[in-house]
Amino acid sequence: MNIEQARFNMIEQQIRPWDVLDQTVLTTFGFIPREAFVPDAWKNLAFADVEIPLGHDETMMHPKVEARLLQALNVTPDDNCLEIGTGSGFVTACLAHLSKHVDSVDIHEDFTRQAEQRLLDSGLKNYSLHTGDALRSWSSGQLYNVIAVTGALPNYLPRFEEQLAVGGRLFIVIGTAPAQHAMLVTRQAEGEFTRQMLFETGLKPLLGAVTESRFVF
Repeated sequence: MNIEQARFNMIEQQIRPWDVLDQTVLTTFGFIPREAFVPDAWKNLAFADVEIPLGHDETMMHPKVEARLLQALNVTPDDNCLEIGTGSGFVTACLAHLSKHVDSVDIHEDFTRQAEQRLLDSGLKNYSLHTGDALRSWSSGQLYNVIAVTGALPNYLPRFEEQLAVGGRLFIVIGTAPAQHAMLVTRQAEGEFTRQMLFETGLKPLLGAVTESRFVF
């Protein structure tokens, strides 16, 4: 496989046609080596328009969904970010490349360990990885400018928006397959939020989300 040609095709044939026009996001996908975050058994699918298995019945998102997530969050170099669901570590790497610092938490300890090695190999240093259940108990105790939730919730929960600083942005996917939609939540002021529907998509649910989702938006 010609890796650079495959990367170019991913950007130009999958990501850009899906209304990702932010040059910073496109450049990030050209810079962060997605193939380095894909399990060895699926390296040949690193740039394909598919969800790549990671284990524990979890997958990497489609590249175009990852890109829309980053574009919606409009990450800046001064932002402190929180990622719910480290997974392979690829979105973690993109957030770290774009921001000041990233805290990323995953419920699977082996995902945390594998992502740590991949991120070390990438040369990025402005991140902290954590193993825990962000739906129930894990919390850093701080507020964030950007929060990316990489698994779906059946119904809207206020837990994550409450961790936003004023001006902060939250990307989250709500609903159950096949009726899921991505949402951007912005904290305008203390106790004041705006919620914007972005696009229809499909993501696997966060582990434990079914039993935890009681607040309906």
